[in-house]
Amino acid sequence: MGMIQEFKAFAIRGNVIDLAIGVVIGGAFSKIINSLVEDIITPAVLTPALKAANLTNLADLAIPGTAIKYGNFLSTCISFIIVAFALFMVIKAINRAQRKEEAAQAPAPPPEPSTSEKLLMEIRDSLKK
Repeated sequence: MGMIQEFKAFAIRGNVIDLAIGVVIGGAFSKIINSLVEDIITPAVLTPALKAANLTNLADLAIPGTAIKYGNFLSTCISFIIVAFALFMVIKAINRAQRKEEAAQAPAPPPEPSTSEKLLMEIRDSLKK
């Protein structure tokens, strides 16, 4: 098999296409989560804390007399925690939906034998003895 044919077989394989779709959807989902965190949740959480510290921006926090701005670091850590929690909630919802779907698709238990089948099984068992 030539190299081009091998590459074609590899590229068209289902898991490669699934991975590509996952990357594209993941990029779009990342933008949604980042917007949720940066535009909605972080301002709602940080605004009261910033007002209490008499600041307008978290990036203004710095160690006096140095160029160390720990406010940016705190902002990034808070954003990470919020993103991680949001992803946890999304995965939790997906898992719950999958469990419900699996439970709905579970095969029904086999029906109980009829009285005539039970009688035949008793006869069979007694003949074995």
